[in-house]
Amino acid sequence: MQAHAWKLKTRTLEWQGRPLVMGILNVTPDSFSDGGQYLDPDRALDRALELEAEGADLLDIGGESTRPGATLISAEVELARILPVLRKLQGRLAIPLSVDTWKAPVADAALQEGAEVINDVSAGRWDPLLWSRVVEHRAGYILMHALTQPGTMQEAPSYDDVTGEIIDFLGKFLARAEENGLELESMVCDPGFGFGKTLCHNLALLRDLAAFRVLRRPLLVGLSRKSFLKLIGGSEPLAITNELALMWATAHGAAIWRVHDVPSALQAARVAGALARGAGTA
Repeated sequence: MQAHAWKLKTRTLEWQGRPLVMGILNVTPDSFSDGGQYLDPDRALDRALELEAEGADLLDIGGESTRPGATLISAEVELARILPVLRKLQGRLAIPLSVDTWKAPVADAALQEGAEVINDVSAGRWDPLLWSRVVEHRAGYILMHALTQPGTMQEAPSYDDVTGEIIDFLGKFLARAEENGLELESMVCDPGFGFGKTLCHNLALLRDLAAFRVLRRPLLVGLSRKSFLKLIGGSEPLAITNELALMWATAHGAAIWRVHDVPSALQAARVAGALARGAGTA
């Protein structure tokens, strides 16, 4: 059975019959979907308040693009993008803030400025000091699988058994994180759709998502506007394709959706919750 609670820095999130919706706020010039729209801190503040008003359960702020082919940036550049936004948000949001970073200095500064979660695409591999900062602040932590760093991750990715290998990876790094002081209750797993996976790999992961229940941790899925969904359903009806994929994911164990379009996702999440409650009482 999967866990039904997630311990963050100052609170615990519990599931109330539907998946949680994590709204995305990219303060980058080059993210694949909304790069450049919210670089200005005031615009970012307005967007964050809008995402909360739309019903997001938590907010994920990113200062570095991790799209395929992206070049990594310094901690100084990343901090210059996110700290003004975090400072403007202090005392303005009721929902918890997550920061999408793999760098220890960025995580440390963000957690000091009110963030409650570190969303780490590297699973602690790219900065050996990151986990110690998460432990120090007793923050929530998202542990994600990426085959390699963004610049090279889509260069002929290959697996013998993509689902089995990623489950093994996440299980191994959950154990390593615990050995380094992170609390199991603070961690969520993300299979990393699109991070070093082909169309076939992504489809296999989505098909086999129920197998990730063996990790016994809440599962986050980042399917929003991913290119493999465009390949299946086309770019024009992408919103519908997104929601269908999210509904499938939740029926097979996903507990958190990381999305750009919060209103549509929230509607779908409510339907998913109603279906789950109905199945439980049938």
